[in-house]
Amino acid sequence: MAGLAIEDDGIQYDNLGRMMYHPEFHEKHGQRFTEDELSYLCKFYKHDGRRAMSFALGKTERVVQNKYLELKKRGLISYYQSLQHYV
Repeated sequence: MAGLAIEDDGIQYDNLGRMMYHPEFHEKHGQRFTEDELSYLCKFYKHDGRRAMSFALGKTERVVQNKYLELKKRGLISYYQSLQHYV
């Protein structure tokens, strides 16, 4: 496939270096984010980055990154950071 690099361990990455879907790492693929997960994402994304957040939330890096950017665009980052989850 164009734009994909396959690593020695068989895990595929897109042309931006994001890990593609892999069932061993992305067990919540296709499921909606819960309020807890959104709070966690907004509190720790800037510190941990998309790869660590991807593993923590069980979703692909692309989904995690896009969700964070969507929440930022909608002005909801502060709201989810203020929730009393993961304090």
